[in-house]
Amino acid sequence: QLQLVESGGGLVQPGGSLRLSCAASGFNLDYYTIGWFRQAPGKEREGVSSITGSGSGSIINYGDPVKGRFTISRDNAKNTVYLQMNSLKPEDTAVYYCAAKLAIVTGNMNPSNYRYWGQGTQVTVSS
Repeated sequence: QLQLVESGGGLVQPGGSLRLSCAASGFNLDYYTIGWFRQAPGKEREGVSSITGSGSGSIINYGDPVKGRFTISRDNAKNTVYLQMNSLKPEDTAVYYCAAKLAIVTGNMNPSNYRYWGQGTQVTVSS
Protein backbone atom coordinates (compact mmCIF):
# COMPACT_ATOMS: atom_id res chain seq x y z
CA GLN A 1 0.00 0.00 0.00
CA LEU A 2 1.43 3.35 -1.07
CA GLN A 3 1.81 5.71 1.87
CA LEU A 4 3.33 9.15 2.46
CA VAL A 5 4.04 10.48 5.94
CA GLU A 6 5.15 14.08 6.54
CA SER A 7 7.00 15.29 9.60
CA GLY A 8 9.03 18.28 10.74
CA GLY A 9 6.44 21.02 10.96
CA GLY A 10 6.15 23.38 13.90
CA LEU A 11 6.32 26.95 15.13
CA VAL A 12 9.27 29.09 14.07
CA GLN A 13 10.10 32.78 14.22
CA PRO A 14 10.39 34.85 11.03
CA GLY A 15 13.79 34.34 9.48
CA GLY A 16 14.09 30.87 10.95
CA SER A 17 14.38 27.46 9.30
CA LEU A 18 12.58 24.15 9.29
CA ARG A 19 13.14 20.90 7.45
CA LEU A 20 10.15 18.85 6.41
CA SER A 21 10.41 15.15 5.64
CA CYS A 22 8.19 13.00 3.47
CA ALA A 23 8.74 9.29 4.06
CA ALA A 24 7.39 7.10 1.27
CA SER A 25 6.51 3.42 1.58
CA GLY A 26 4.93 0.88 -0.71
CA PHE A 27 6.40 2.22 -3.93
CA ASN A 28 9.70 3.03 -5.63
CA LEU A 29 10.47 6.73 -5.81
CA ASP A 30 12.36 6.20 -9.09
CA TYR A 31 9.06 6.11 -11.00
CA TYR A 32 7.32 8.95 -9.20
CA THR A 33 7.42 12.70 -8.86
CA ILE A 34 7.14 13.91 -5.28
CA GLY A 35 5.64 17.32 -4.77
CA TRP A 36 5.28 19.61 -1.78
CA PHE A 37 2.14 21.69 -1.58
CA ARG A 38 0.75 24.05 1.00
CA GLN A 39 -2.63 25.40 1.90
CA ALA A 40 -3.31 28.39 4.13
CA PRO A 41 -6.77 29.06 5.61
CA GLY A 42 -9.10 30.46 2.98
CA LYS A 43 -6.62 29.94 0.16
CA GLU A 44 -6.21 27.39 -2.59
CA ARG A 45 -3.61 24.68 -2.36
CA GLU A 46 -0.44 25.83 -4.11
CA GLY A 47 2.66 24.09 -5.40
CA VAL A 48 5.80 24.68 -3.37
CA SER A 49 8.31 22.36 -4.97
CA SER A 50 8.65 19.05 -6.79
CA ILE A 51 11.38 16.57 -7.62
CA THR A 52 11.58 13.86 -10.26
CA GLY A 53 14.54 11.53 -10.49
CA SER A 54 17.72 11.77 -8.47
CA GLY A 55 21.23 13.12 -8.59
CA SER A 56 22.40 15.17 -11.56
CA GLY A 57 19.40 14.00 -13.60
CA SER A 58 16.81 15.39 -11.21
CA ILE A 59 14.06 17.65 -12.48
CA ILE A 60 13.26 20.19 -9.77
CA ASN A 61 10.63 22.90 -9.69
CA TYR A 62 9.94 25.68 -7.20
CA GLY A 63 7.04 28.03 -6.83
CA ASP A 64 7.96 31.70 -7.24
CA PRO A 65 7.25 32.64 -3.59
CA VAL A 66 9.86 30.17 -2.30
CA LYS A 67 12.62 30.37 -4.91
CA GLY A 68 15.98 31.03 -3.31
CA ARG A 69 14.70 30.12 0.17
CA PHE A 70 13.51 26.50 -0.06
CA THR A 71 15.48 23.49 -1.25
CA ILE A 72 14.07 20.07 -2.12
CA SER A 73 16.18 16.93 -1.97
CA ARG A 74 15.83 13.19 -1.97
CA ASP A 75 17.48 10.31 -0.11
CA ASN A 76 16.94 7.16 -2.14
CA ALA A 77 18.29 4.88 0.58
CA LYS A 78 15.62 6.13 2.97
CA ASN A 79 12.92 6.60 0.32
CA THR A 80 12.45 10.07 1.75
CA VAL A 81 12.11 13.54 0.25
CA TYR A 82 13.07 16.63 2.23
CA LEU A 83 12.09 20.27 2.01
CA GLN A 84 14.60 22.61 3.64
CA MET A 85 12.91 25.91 4.35
CA ASN A 86 15.09 28.91 5.20
CA SER A 87 14.36 32.60 5.74
CA LEU A 88 10.81 31.76 6.65
CA LYS A 89 8.18 34.48 6.47
CA PRO A 90 4.76 34.75 8.14
CA GLU A 91 3.17 34.23 4.72
CA ASP A 92 4.73 30.75 4.62
CA THR A 93 2.32 29.72 7.36
CA ALA A 94 0.19 26.83 6.06
CA VAL A 95 -0.41 23.12 6.22
CA TYR A 96 2.25 21.47 4.09
CA TYR A 97 1.50 18.27 2.20
CA CYS A 98 3.66 15.92 0.21
CA ALA A 99 2.14 14.07 -2.70
CA ALA A 100 3.14 11.56 -5.35
CA LYS A 101 2.28 11.00 -8.99
CA LEU A 102 3.76 8.86 -11.72
CA ALA A 103 6.65 10.73 -13.30
CA ILE A 104 5.15 10.39 -16.78
CA VAL A 105 2.17 12.51 -15.75
CA THR A 106 2.89 16.13 -16.68
CA GLY A 107 2.24 19.23 -14.60
CA ASN A 108 4.55 18.85 -11.62
CA MET A 109 3.26 21.89 -9.76
CA ASN A 110 -0.45 21.26 -10.25
CA PRO A 111 -1.97 19.49 -7.23
CA SER A 112 -4.79 18.03 -9.32
CA ASN A 113 -2.25 15.81 -11.09
CA TYR A 114 -1.22 14.05 -7.89
CA ARG A 115 -2.92 10.87 -6.82
CA TYR A 116 -1.36 10.07 -3.43
CA TRP A 117 -1.24 12.47 -0.50
CA GLY A 118 0.15 12.57 3.00
CA GLN A 119 -1.81 13.79 6.00
CA GLY A 120 -0.12 17.19 6.16
CA THR A 121 2.03 18.97 8.72
CA GLN A 122 1.42 22.45 10.12
CA VAL A 123 4.05 25.15 9.67
CA THR A 124 3.51 28.38 11.59
CA VAL A 125 5.84 31.35 11.20
CA SER A 126 5.21 33.90 13.90
CA SER A 127 7.01 36.00 16.47
